[in-house]
Amino acid sequence: MRSKRLPSLVAGLLVASGLLLGTPSAHAAGPTVNIWLTTTSDSGGRTVTQGLQQQTPITFSSGTGSSAATVDVDENTRYQQFTGAGASFTDTAAWLMNSSGALSTATRDAVMTNLFDPVNGIGLDFLRNPMGASDLARYNYTYDDMPSGQTDPTLANFSIAHDLADVLPLTKQAEQLNPDLKVMATPWTAPPWMKDSGAYSQGWLQSQYYAAYAQYFVKYIQAYQAQGVHVDYVSPQNEPTCCSGYPSMQWNASGLDYFTGTDLLPAFHAAGLSTKVLALDWNWDDYDSYAAQTVNDAAVRNDPLFGGIAWHGYSGDPTEQTTVHNQYPNVDAFDTEHSGGTWIANQQQEDMENIVDYTRNWGKSVVKWSLAVDQNMGPHNGGCGTCTGLITVHNGDARSGQVDYNIEYYDLGQLTKFVKPGAYRIDSTASTAVPNVAWLNPDGSKAVVAYNATGGSEPFTVNWGGQHFTYTLPAQTSATFTWSGSAPAAPTGQITGYGGKCVDIAGANSANGTAVQLYDCNGTSAQQWTVAADGSLQALGKCMDVTSGGTANGTQIQLYDCNGSGSQQWQPQANGSLLNPQSGRCLDATGPSSANGTRLQIWDCTGAANQQWTLPS
Repeated sequence: MRSKRLPSLVAGLLVASGLLLGTPSAHAAGPTVNIWLTTTSDSGGRTVTQGLQQQTPITFSSGTGSSAATVDVDENTRYQQFTGAGASFTDTAAWLMNSSGALSTATRDAVMTNLFDPVNGIGLDFLRNPMGASDLARYNYTYDDMPSGQTDPTLANFSIAHDLADVLPLTKQAEQLNPDLKVMATPWTAPPWMKDSGAYSQGWLQSQYYAAYAQYFVKYIQAYQAQGVHVDYVSPQNEPTCCSGYPSMQWNASGLDYFTGTDLLPAFHAAGLSTKVLALDWNWDDYDSYAAQTVNDAAVRNDPLFGGIAWHGYSGDPTEQTTVHNQYPNVDAFDTEHSGGTWIANQQQEDMENIVDYTRNWGKSVVKWSLAVDQNMGPHNGGCGTCTGLITVHNGDARSGQVDYNIEYYDLGQLTKFVKPGAYRIDSTASTAVPNVAWLNPDGSKAVVAYNATGGSEPFTVNWGGQHFTYTLPAQTSATFTWSGSAPAAPTGQITGYGGKCVDIAGANSANGTAVQLYDCNGTSAQQWTVAADGSLQALGKCMDVTSGGTANGTQIQLYDCNGSGSQQWQPQANGSLLNPQSGRCLDATGPSSANGTRLQIWDCTGAANQQWTLPS
């Protein structure tokens, strides 16, 4: 693999002569679109030929457009808010960057700027640091190690001295460079004396030490606070039960639920902490085995310090995040680990499709594994000897003291440099040719992150607010398109129908599954419907939905979270009907009746009066 070194991100963001690979559409008097591209030139998606290089801006043209990949962006349809993206200061990464002797102080500071500074770097804004040793460490350790045969149930021996050397100084520097930084902490193992194995690898936490282990978390958070670093999130365990050969610990679902609800959350409340606890911290297909019992536990789920679910992307399907979200809409999803590695067929494609898939399935974060490894993908402490980092720090070889900025750095930068904490994911058309995700930043600017997943150049069209642009993306190219300005307001008002009544949300209740009915027009918010650009009808922050995606006559209409599915699409017809294209049936007042409370349904399109609707304009 040949890596491209980044002497300065500022230089990397300049338009390089001869590297303008995209073909813009004709210019018109619309908002300016800024474009940044990252391109690789090898089949493994690792050799960077241009990294986060800004291209010549283009402008929106009036009207809608189309191309091989056409994406409609609707900023009025909003989903989850972005928390941040980043990686981990493993012991390996922090030592290599800070005290290994490989980097001069000036080089280290330049690297930190490139990693965390939102203006002069890519602005990483999420760290997930191991609590103790992991597989990417120089040796085994916890914060309360005792000689064999001795225990410390009062935690008198607790100390974060290990982290004071490298992990904490760099975490503090990262927070100074980016005040929006969020910090998560996760243990790979409890101190061996708490476990039935007495070892760092595997073994079960003994129940008599559950309370002490909860205090172990409290002491860690308080020690970090004393050093000026706030820990925003923790999980009880990295990858429960996985894996032998490096620091790890076995759990089952009932143990994790009991520890979280009976020990960890109460300990945080008693200590006055605001740190939130995330369940699972493992793969999509491990949810039922290790997290479902915790999330199903109403006492845990409704605790104000329960923060949601941490997901890893190594096995299973990211749609599991949406499945759980649909069951528990108020439980947040965080994607907290996926490593780069030599086993990955195409690193750029995997990274970019993960960014899209995670966040399209309600993920609020995108977190890679180690920030740095050396040229031998170490030091490592068992476990992964083929994991790559965002950067490679050369230590003890012919290039010692130099830093390679790997494709993972640029891939994350396509997100973190342009999508800020608090941004809303907004609706955009899914595309297999150009996977994409769209965001509305707190300052009102928009960002579309996309990747050309085809083998050749691909025209990419974005429709927004009655305007469009088309840009041809080269093969193996990541792109971020940004612009400012407001789209024309979507039509909002009453939908009138049979008997002069209005389409109404029963009881003005915004809960999923609330009936959509006919009712006397009264001008309340339960009758204020927005005709969204994606074809949905929205009120009270949710969408008019065909229950369970049904297609049969008589399937009832409800209110539900907007998800872009065919059950939420409504196409006005020339005869005044509203067609649901997924079912091929029309919105219909049951009966037909115009009585208050008449439930709406889908039915064969007849053009009858009970299928005639007037939309706001």
